[in-house]
Amino acid sequence: MAAPEPRSRDAKTMTNETAAALIARSNRLGSDPKNTNYAGGNTSAKGTDVDPVTGEPVELLWVKGSGGDLGTLTESGLAVLRLDRMRALVDVYPGLDREDEMVAAFDYALHGKGGAAPSIDTAMHGLVDAAHVDHLHPDSGIAIATAADGEELTRKIFGDTVVWVPWRRPGFQLGLDIAAIKDANPQAIGCILGGHGITAWGDTSEESEANSLQIIAAAEAYIAEHGRPDPFGTVLSGYEALEPSERSAKAAALAATIRGLVSTDRPQVGHFSDAPEVLDFLAASEHPRLAALGTSCPDHFLRTKVKPLVLDLPADASIEDSIARLHELHDAYRADYEAYYSAYATPGSPAMRGADPAIVLIPGVGMFSYGANKQTARVAGEFYRNAINVMRGAEALSTYSPISDEEKFRIEYWALEEAKLQRMPKPKPLATRIALVTGAASGIGKAIATRLAAEGACVVIADLDLEKAQAAAAEIGSTDVAVGVQANVVDEAQVQASIDAALLAFGGLDIVVNNAGLSLSKSLLETTVADWDLQHNVMAKGSFLVSRAAARALIDQKMGGDIIYISSKNSVFAGPNNIAYSATKADQAHQVRLLAAELGEHGVKVNGINPDGVVRGSGIFAGGWGAKRAAVYGVPEEELGAYYAQRTLLKREVLPENVANAVFVLCSSDLSHTTGLHIPVDAGVAAAFLR
Repeated sequence: MAAPEPRSRDAKTMTNETAAALIARSNRLGSDPKNTNYAGGNTSAKGTDVDPVTGEPVELLWVKGSGGDLGTLTESGLAVLRLDRMRALVDVYPGLDREDEMVAAFDYALHGKGGAAPSIDTAMHGLVDAAHVDHLHPDSGIAIATAADGEELTRKIFGDTVVWVPWRRPGFQLGLDIAAIKDANPQAIGCILGGHGITAWGDTSEESEANSLQIIAAAEAYIAEHGRPDPFGTVLSGYEALEPSERSAKAAALAATIRGLVSTDRPQVGHFSDAPEVLDFLAASEHPRLAALGTSCPDHFLRTKVKPLVLDLPADASIEDSIARLHELHDAYRADYEAYYSAYATPGSPAMRGADPAIVLIPGVGMFSYGANKQTARVAGEFYRNAINVMRGAEALSTYSPISDEEKFRIEYWALEEAKLQRMPKPKPLATRIALVTGAASGIGKAIATRLAAEGACVVIADLDLEKAQAAAAEIGSTDVAVGVQANVVDEAQVQASIDAALLAFGGLDIVVNNAGLSLSKSLLETTVADWDLQHNVMAKGSFLVSRAAARALIDQKMGGDIIYISSKNSVFAGPNNIAYSATKADQAHQVRLLAAELGEHGVKVNGINPDGVVRGSGIFAGGWGAKRAAVYGVPEEELGAYYAQRTLLKREVLPENVANAVFVLCSSDLSHTTGLHIPVDAGVAAAFLR
């Protein structure tokens, strides 16, 4: 037995050097999209470590676990198995018809706590007689793997150094097949897996990585040198890309309708891309044929579904004609998917998970992709871009020939895939919901945006100050969670632009919070016409403009929604020296009632919140309102919050987070039957009671 390998120390953990080298290699390979797509592929290394029970060396297999991403892989993402026990499973392998049972058997070969859950590809890594193995999904490699004459192309490109492996669903048998091919071809550095990807190996981590990159580069170079210049055919007249501003405008105009269609079975979050490869594909004559063939690599179609929905109208088709045709195509897509399910489902198959498309292609405009959250939607789009690259390579050399629909079904509705879905954590209360909050770069608006995001929503922070809006969004999370946009709510064009930004960022809109506001504390005689107009423009007119623009999207989407006004206790309470502020808040409060009555037939709820005395963290109070209100009540400004608290029934100071809590409750399923309501968040001000 070889001596155990040395271990390197850092401040937090002790890592086996073989595992450390594997992680570094994985990160390098996974960080370049030419090598593999997000969460695609897996890598492994074999080496020794000390068994803490016996104190003796033990041979181990470290392999990327199920669901991980190579580019961001860490030690916790590795499954760790005893190599002898893993390889001993060959002796109890019950055959191809029962190979799925072997995934559960991997648990009995785990070392120690085992790390991540072993993936279906664990057998490939453990059974191949090489110290290091890489299984990747590069576009160039899959192009060869999906070409009609992929086996012949493999020989032409690689000679006998890379071996063709006919399509087989990932699993224990595929691991046995590749192990046998490796033994029979000692000169080989790897293989092309028909319809799927590549696998490479080496005696050292460096050699395995070099062999992987060599296969990818050779395939890429061969396609570039020998491929046809127009693999997607000639340009289809009228389907060329629109100008960028036209693309964005049309995408925004269609987004709500499309999201409503693809959310027929369950709500989806969307992502829009007008990447050049998408636009070029849709402008070419062969795109209808190729799109209908669907994707091939399992990692692709598990995220993109079997095939996309493609609008069969030219780029300059009107919005009205496009929407009408999308409805027809969506009905046909669902019928086709249901027929696909019925054709291949067996009595033991999982129930159909939904018949809506995950990818919608609009010629001249771009691609909408959908998922249970923004990251899933974005990654689905990235995978379809990978699929376009694959089709380009295969068509350049040969004919694109993906695996059959029957094989796709066997993977899409694989019991192991279903089990993985069932293990996913329960979604948060506002998962799949998309919110726009005005005046959200600070104070109450920022607290609302933060709470909605914490409950699972995607959030658009709209604020007069773009830099502050983007900074607030970055504090909340990545652009998969929150984005910041500029919106002066008194400007009709900027308001519409902010709604369009939400539609393009996340695919739709569900929640709108009219929070933007300001206040001037003046008596009647001191209040100027300019003071009056400013406050009414920002809050009364601004709320109207935002609600009107949002309502159009909500109605087109046909998924209901919430519009919430942050009004004020002053909308019903007559206090001194704030006539303009209180009057405009009363205007907002009545907008709630009017819109609740008008939008109810569309399933849109409209409610309001009446806060009072939100001093800490408030942009309004920090802007001079606090000092003036303190002067009115004869208290120091720093004691204004405590003063407000003492005049309430509960003797509690109201904070921005308290208002945010009320917004969340109004958006939650618990108040699904409530509209036209104003909720006081004032710690109890009897004079402001609504009844």
